[in-house]
Amino acid sequence: MTALTVADATLPPLAFRLPTGIHAIEVSLDPEERADAARRLVRDLFPQGEEPLWNAIGSLYSAMADELLADGVAFFGIGLYEIEDGGGIAHCALTIAVHERGDADPDVVAEGTRAALLGDPLREVSWLDLPCGPAVCGITFRKLVVDGAYTTSGRDEDLVMGQIQVHIPFPTAPYTAVLTLDTASVAQWEEFSHALADIIGSVEFPRREVAH
Repeated sequence: MTALTVADATLPPLAFRLPTGIHAIEVSLDPEERADAARRLVRDLFPQGEEPLWNAIGSLYSAMADELLADGVAFFGIGLYEIEDGGGIAHCALTIAVHERGDADPDVVAEGTRAALLGDPLREVSWLDLPCGPAVCGITFRKLVVDGAYTTSGRDEDLVMGQIQVHIPFPTAPYTAVLTLDTASVAQWEEFSHALADIIGSVEFPRREVAH
């Protein structure tokens, strides 16, 4: 299990399992540990690489983690899955943030979250009964236009982005964990959906040990 304490030690802990293929950095680590985690991630992602590549990309991921922490994100990961028949690598990004909420009742919070998400007619919203309690899932697909200066064809191209966002209220504290998976590899949407389902199905809120 991966434990998430979300920077603020007063928050109840959250734990979950990561499936094979998702490589992650817990951004709530202290800066030195976070930099070490970024270096380990890069070595996992590029096992055939060399020290200069590892150092450069490790520094980039470490800086990304610093920015995410400043924005309230406590965890981020990169999912890499090989596409069958030599089709390359499909990728996704996973972030987890924790937000304070106004009510301590998880059912009330989940109902409010569901009502708010339904305000977007392009979002598919569903209620989830997870082992850890109620949750709400929102799925969106959006089309972006990529400038021809950044495409291999030299022409503007459409890029479809898919997002799954799951809101899980803490059962005994006024906080909500928000897990967000983003990907442009929509052809592998089913595989990514199963991966996120495994993650949210494993979420636990273990009791914090009290020192005597």
